[in-house]
Amino acid sequence: MHNQTRRMVTTALLIAMICTATMVVKIPSPTQGYVNLGDCMVLLSGWLLGPLYGTGAGGVGTALADLLSGYPHYVPGGLLIKGLMALICALAARGGGTFLRRALSGLTAECVMILGYFGYSSLILGKGLAAAASIPGNLFQGAAGLAAGLALYEALAKSRSIEHLRKAGLCV
Repeated sequence: MHNQTRRMVTTALLIAMICTATMVVKIPSPTQGYVNLGDCMVLLSGWLLGPLYGTGAGGVGTALADLLSGYPHYVPGGLLIKGLMALICALAARGGGTFLRRALSGLTAECVMILGYFGYSSLILGKGLAAAASIPGNLFQGAAGLAAGLALYEALAKSRSIEHLRKAGLCV
């Protein structure tokens, strides 16, 4: 199979994983909401797939989860914000980078998520400053997503899965 086709199939798989991790894995948080593992997969898509495919997977997987979960008003925001998160990870930690580069790229991406959803809710959804109420939950979501994403990447690296994916042309 051609590398381009393999990369597209891997991207589709990550879209499905992002959607599933967002919709199915719900962990109660101390901020009266819940945390999902979608951010973990969004960060991983940037680190593994690079800027083009990672951005696509991050944005489309999240938008699909928003649509299927009954939150169509968040589809445009999720597409843009989570796509941007994956793009930041891909550019700041090219080819996975070192642990420190991944951690800093993920931290930057999660800050973009927090500010992005605040801006989207306040300006586009018309909530104004009341949108600030979502910041604590998004902080917790970002921290959990970053920790899980780093742990998952390290586990994949130790198992040599990432090396095998690279040799097969499935990731950068």
